[in-house]
Amino acid sequence: MTTPDTPTTDLGTPQESWGASRSRSVEWYDPMVTAAGAAGLSGLDAMRAIRDGRLPPPPIATLLRMSVHAIEEGMVEFGCAVDESVYNPIGVVHGGLVCTLLDTVVGCAVHTTLPQGVGYTSIELKVNYLRAVRATSGPLRAVGRVVKPGSRVAFAEGEVTDAAGRVVATASGSLLVFPLPT
Repeated sequence: MTTPDTPTTDLGTPQESWGASRSRSVEWYDPMVTAAGAAGLSGLDAMRAIRDGRLPPPPIATLLRMSVHAIEEGMVEFGCAVDESVYNPIGVVHGGLVCTLLDTVVGCAVHTTLPQGVGYTSIELKVNYLRAVRATSGPLRAVGRVVKPGSRVAFAEGEVTDAAGRVVATASGSLLVFPLPT
């Protein structure tokens, strides 16, 4: 019997019917190195430093196998490898991964418009899921574009396509823009 205090992360004893176990290893670098290195750069230069390997990628990018493909002021393009390790209980890629990818490109697009010493955070993100994503969908491509930059609030949109170029999800978001603490 479980109680409200009982942890629910234990999956129980593996059953033979589950098949062979699979694993994926994740390594990352100190995120404070990235934050410290980016602090002296404009948002565009910080994103370029991550893309070019001068700064380590944030741990979430490594965990979810996201990579920067293109950057310009007001636009970013990321790739994301998908496999069954990100499946939900009904056998497709979890919508949360697609949502996180959209949140990332919407935010990073805004980041490219910000001067040194200014940060951002999501206020609102509206996602429309248009088709299921499976491991066979191939790598995902996500593009974020700034619709309206701002000194207090910025607006951006994002789109995710599968390897065949089909749109799988879109998003629109608003982001709070603020001075970073010194």
